[in-house]
Amino acid sequence: METKKKAPSPIAWVLGQTGDHGGQYVLSVIIAVIGVAFSVLPYFVVVGVVHGLMDGQRDFSFYLTRCLIMAGLWLGRVLCHALSTATSHRATFAVLGEIRKRCTEKLARMPLGEVLTRSSGALKNTLIERIDSIETTLAHIVPEFTANLLIPVIMVIYIFTIDWRMGLASLATVPIGMFCYVLMMVGSGDFYQHTITATKALNDTAVEYINGIQVIKVFGKTKSSYERFVHDAYEAAHSFIDWMRASILPMTFAMVLMPATMVSVLPIGGLLVRNGSLSAQDFVMVIILSVGLITPLVTMMSYSDDIRTMGTIFGEVRSILEAPEMERPKEGGAPEKNDLVLKDVRFSYSAGQSEGGGKEVLHGVSMEIPEGSFVALVGPSGSGKSTIARLIASLWDVTGGSISLGGTDIRNIPQEAYADKVAFVSQDNYLFNMTVRENIRLGKPSATDEEVEQAAKMSGCHDFIMSLENGYETVVGTSGGHLSGGERQRISIARAMLKAAPVVILDEATAYTDPENESVIQRSVSKLTEGKTLIVIAHRLSTVMDADRIYVIENGAICEEGKHAELLAKHGLYEKMWNAHMEVKDNG
Repeated sequence: METKKKAPSPIAWVLGQTGDHGGQYVLSVIIAVIGVAFSVLPYFVVVGVVHGLMDGQRDFSFYLTRCLIMAGLWLGRVLCHALSTATSHRATFAVLGEIRKRCTEKLARMPLGEVLTRSSGALKNTLIERIDSIETTLAHIVPEFTANLLIPVIMVIYIFTIDWRMGLASLATVPIGMFCYVLMMVGSGDFYQHTITATKALNDTAVEYINGIQVIKVFGKTKSSYERFVHDAYEAAHSFIDWMRASILPMTFAMVLMPATMVSVLPIGGLLVRNGSLSAQDFVMVIILSVGLITPLVTMMSYSDDIRTMGTIFGEVRSILEAPEMERPKEGGAPEKNDLVLKDVRFSYSAGQSEGGGKEVLHGVSMEIPEGSFVALVGPSGSGKSTIARLIASLWDVTGGSISLGGTDIRNIPQEAYADKVAFVSQDNYLFNMTVRENIRLGKPSATDEEVEQAAKMSGCHDFIMSLENGYETVVGTSGGHLSGGERQRISIARAMLKAAPVVILDEATAYTDPENESVIQRSVSKLTEGKTLIVIAHRLSTVMDADRIYVIENGAICEEGKHAELLAKHGLYEKMWNAHMEVKDNG
């Protein structure tokens, strides 16, 4: 029976990601240890000063020298702390930056469906705010945890070398404090998970409330929607309040009792001195050392919540880094020929990717798309047309059968090499918050301004671009929000056309265009795709009448195929769709 591998601790996991920066963390710890020495030595100097006072030492230079030594040790402690944390901060910034980069690169290798199951807001929150929030904690824990562990260990060992009884006395409050600390931690796991759940619910409700504010106002749902927001805000706040209320007493006792070493050291030491079994000088040294013995332990304990938070955040990061990905070779190129063959293609969404997670949505789809041909996929909504297009574009992997380009299975072609072969335009293409010119230039980063504008003209969007406030230099806003749906669509088409890929996939690419602009786009697409493999998905059947071959998709399978006239002669589903289309067109 295979045993489940235990997940590493948050600290162990992140230190395993340090790579070339591990040496900086080691240097940070070494400097912190030196700082520990500078922190401990002043106690011994103070003991020497006390001994001098008790022995009647009246030489001022004796005390001045020791005061200067302590000042130098304090300065060394400050410098070591600054240098240690600066080193760990530099290493941590680099490590977290590389983790972010690995996550974004991982998203590009994951199947589209796997990415779509994750909320874009949650991904952004994890990669930006959540990772950033632990930078300070991680940068301080590595050196300071080491330092705060070494200080009490060194002091306790030294006290035991003086007198084992005083060593036990100096630790007498630790069991009591630890008992209170354990009481504080009882149920903390459940409380912590409740805070995570309540906070996420509040975030989701806040985003939903903001995004849906127009609908809320139009339909008069302001009160009910706001009440839900208030309820979730109350639950999130009280998840922390209830946790603090349950732990405040044991936490207070732990923080008060554990550092109270004098409660046991003074009476026990006094008795030992009185009995003559402990010298007064040693008693004074134990008192001085005991004062700073427990505080570092309390500081270490204070990191427990931070470490738990790190565990949650890095659990989210690991869920990205360890997610399944599309396996592609790292090296190699794409075949020269651009004919596509789908052979018995089957596809099932994994659980969670859709309401019917795990259900097969494509059932043995086979088709041949010769190089340079114009192929159309038509059918009712939800029949599987877009899924086929996305499989051809390598946004998902087939769960059965194969898709080949130029006789090579696309799973054996490097992702970048295959991406250079295919231009994909869907009905909801994304525009970045930059200028129109730069959004189009994404199709070919090396394109000149003239090439960008030529692609825009051929795609029928030059005129409306020139009517914008700053023409091609107009910033389109987040997700292209400053433009209409049709304008965004035409810019996306121009971007795909500029790419000049030999295989072009248009998935409802004219969904947001009016009839006049649609005819412009169709003419430009015809010119720009000469000699290329063109795959078009369209509800407006009049736009694909001239296709070399039309595949009619129904319920995830091909029910009819042929040219426009041939399909009409079959009097099947295509004819019904055509008649419905013409009726809507005539009525319009």
